[in-house]
Amino acid sequence: MKDRKVLVVDDEEDILELISFNLGREGFQVTCAATGEEALKKAVSLSPDIMLLDIMLPGIDGLEVAKRLKADRATRHIPIVMLTAKGEESDIVKGLELGAEDYITKPFSPKVVNARLRAVLRRISNGKEVKPEDAVLSIKEITIHPGRHEVLVNNKPVKLTFTEFSILMYLARRPGWVLTRAQLIDAVRGKDYAVTDRSIDVQIVGLRRSLGPAGKYIETVRGVGYRLKE
Repeated sequence: MKDRKVLVVDDEEDILELISFNLGREGFQVTCAATGEEALKKAVSLSPDIMLLDIMLPGIDGLEVAKRLKADRATRHIPIVMLTAKGEESDIVKGLELGAEDYITKPFSPKVVNARLRAVLRRISNGKEVKPEDAVLSIKEITIHPGRHEVLVNNKPVKLTFTEFSILMYLARRPGWVLTRAQLIDAVRGKDYAVTDRSIDVQIVGLRRSLGPAGKYIETVRGVGYRLKE
């Protein structure tokens, strides 16, 4: 992953310097932007391999930047990792629903930033987010056969409802990704399906119970949603 281009967007100069120095030392080619407008221009001209985007920016904020990038065919492929302040759970959810791959809360460790960026790039380069529909998925002790609508844990069949199976499939195709409740509901039932905010929680409880000890791999990300541990 040496020489991967990263665009870092934050309006605090000391944070830009800290991230730029540490990522540069790890082999990244770092470009910085201090405003949303500057970020949009550099995203087009630079076409970075990944973007580290602060939500709180002067002028066009980070959420609007993410929205515009994901709506533009020329930039929608750029993976975004959001930088957020603690307690901004609603903004985290909005960012993930707009298409961000992950988030990091402030204050942060430079080592965590490096690890998170590399994890996202690794997942994308491995093509895990675009699994063929009929491909067998294996995560830890869990094996999923989409065509057979079959799930095995330690080679023993597990009975799941249609919804539980669909949720597990969606999580398994994006291991390590944080997915919001809304994303999971959209994936399983479609965007017009009327549910409460907690409906997905009930399905997750049932799914974990059905998977037995392997249910521990479905992690709750407080205030945001769920992910399947890699």
